[in-house]
Amino acid sequence: MSKKRPIAVMAALIVLLVTMIAPIFPIPSASAAETKNLIFDEANLLSEQDRTELNALANKYSAERQTDLIIYTTNNEEQKEDELLTQEFYDNRAPGYDKPHGNTVMLTMDMYHRKVYAAGFYKGEEYVDNSRTAKITEKIAPDLSDGNYRIAFEKFLNLSYEYLDLKPGVNPDNILFKTWFQLAASVAIGGIVVGVMTYRSGGRVTVNRATYEDSENSHVIDRQDRYIRTTVTKTKIEKNNNNGGGGGGGTTAGGHSHSGSSRSF
Repeated sequence: MSKKRPIAVMAALIVLLVTMIAPIFPIPSASAAETKNLIFDEANLLSEQDRTELNALANKYSAERQTDLIIYTTNNEEQKEDELLTQEFYDNRAPGYDKPHGNTVMLTMDMYHRKVYAAGFYKGEEYVDNSRTAKITEKIAPDLSDGNYRIAFEKFLNLSYEYLDLKPGVNPDNILFKTWFQLAASVAIGGIVVGVMTYRSGGRVTVNRATYEDSENSHVIDRQDRYIRTTVTKTKIEKNNNNGGGGGGGTTAGGHSHSGSSRSF
């Protein structure tokens, strides 16, 4: 027997053994190693499970949009304005998807003044501008008022994720951009096409009213207008419940421009 054959057999056994144990001891993936803390719940509004799940969602969305999505809550014992809290956080902690002070969209919860501030930096400022940050704070304010913080924060992440994929300047609430409308329109168009094809496949109908009408002896013999009743319709005027929304963008002490919107809850 050749000396090379036992070596080859042993090598094959080693390869087989490595193949069998590889699923048991998987190599850590790069994505797991790159997981960042994006939920800074200093006001302790969330459970540990909520923080973990929100952080996982924030990391997933951040990677797909190449923009850090950050939630920051504070009791604000120094009683600073919500915009200043946001600016100091960005200057001091330097968030950003691929570099310090990079693309960021963040939500600041000021529990002392009961105010929330949404802001976008760099790509975040371009895609989540003053108008879109105002939409975010408006849509999450009711849940914040009811103490549904987990739900509000999920909405913030979902809305930011959506807006970062829409062309700047476009109204994200336009019905044309809604998935359900696009699906409904596709189904409707498909139905019309099928209907037209089915109609044409059966031939055209040539019989109409004129086929049996004697135009020489048929005419209108009388006209009459009869008043029946008057109907009054009342429309409810909705009150403005925006809880004092306002604010806007600005520039941090470190020179970083940002969009922004503030709202009480």
